[in-house]
Amino acid sequence: MSVADQIGEVLTAALHPARLEVEDRSHLHAGHSGARPEGETHFHVTIVSDAFKGDARVARHRKVNKLLAKLLAEKIHALQLVTMTLEEDAP
Repeated sequence: MSVADQIGEVLTAALHPARLEVEDRSHLHAGHSGARPEGETHFHVTIVSDAFKGDARVARHRKVNKLLAKLLAEKIHALQLVTMTLEEDAP
């Protein structure tokens, strides 16, 4: 299973998102510190979930980082997050 799929599986199980986008942006960091030739090191994640209601941005990011701690320690070098509630994502 790809790292992106693992990220999606963990976040879906814990946060039940209304919307989840996991984008592997490793190709943009080739040759940089932490990049591996096979990729799957740098990710951009957008997650919309009411599990974030009442949380400040830092608390939301800590929540996601805690859920992904094992992957961050072993496989993910960089993780960019956009975290929103359903209300914040509404047009």
